[in-house]
Amino acid sequence: MKIIEVNNISFGYSNMPIFSEVDFTINKGDFVAIIGANGSGKSTLLKLVLGELVPSTGQIRLFNEDVQHFKEWSKIGYVPQKGLSSHSNFPATAEEIVMANLFSQIGLLRFPKKEHREKAHTALKQVGMQEYAKELIGNLSGGQLQRVMLARVMVNEPDIMILDEPTTGLDTETIKGLYQWLNKINKEAGLTILMVTHDIANVHQHVSRILCLEEGSLIELNKEQIHHELSHKHKHPKNNKAERIDKNGDI
Repeated sequence: MKIIEVNNISFGYSNMPIFSEVDFTINKGDFVAIIGANGSGKSTLLKLVLGELVPSTGQIRLFNEDVQHFKEWSKIGYVPQKGLSSHSNFPATAEEIVMANLFSQIGLLRFPKKEHREKAHTALKQVGMQEYAKELIGNLSGGQLQRVMLARVMVNEPDIMILDEPTTGLDTETIKGLYQWLNKINKEAGLTILMVTHDIANVHQHVSRILCLEEGSLIELNKEQIHHELSHKHKHPKNNKAERIDKNGDI
């Protein structure tokens, strides 16, 4: 089953093209990483997939529906790059932050019920944070905040989780634990995962596929190309598409 289909999209800001003729598909059960140098357009690509930006050309489909008409956003769990770190002084507990994502079930200006608290605790348990349910988020570490963000996404039982640089600001051990958890939830629960990361040295051991965005083109890397990538910092060999982009003067 195709969850995300990106067909021949191009995008740029003003007169500055970012990428051209980008194609890829994310299937149910995939664990995919998009890598690339800073400024290559990785986060921009996610914004296009989420419908926050509109491509200049091409089409994006979510669950076989054009992204501009897509309504079932509860199927998609999005964890932004900064997550809760920029709101760590907000006077709320981990449980309250997770339950806030159940607003469509709780209702506007209504109090959560027992069933909503149980869902929040189940989600926190999934990420190993059940003991911190009543803890103010301002008292949590960066790694713990990231886990609360993951629980906030998981409480809605999404079909796909999309993460933007989830390891930013985390220490080595926390990163290792995060990847292990993502690997587990992908394999055991069948959750489809798409993540943007610069951390190819660690992520290549866990994901099923790696896409590389570089100089306006995107290709899927095989094992040999991944080793090349590790030593050449995102300078992937040009494919025919990349050559066409150069000839057309689009980048």
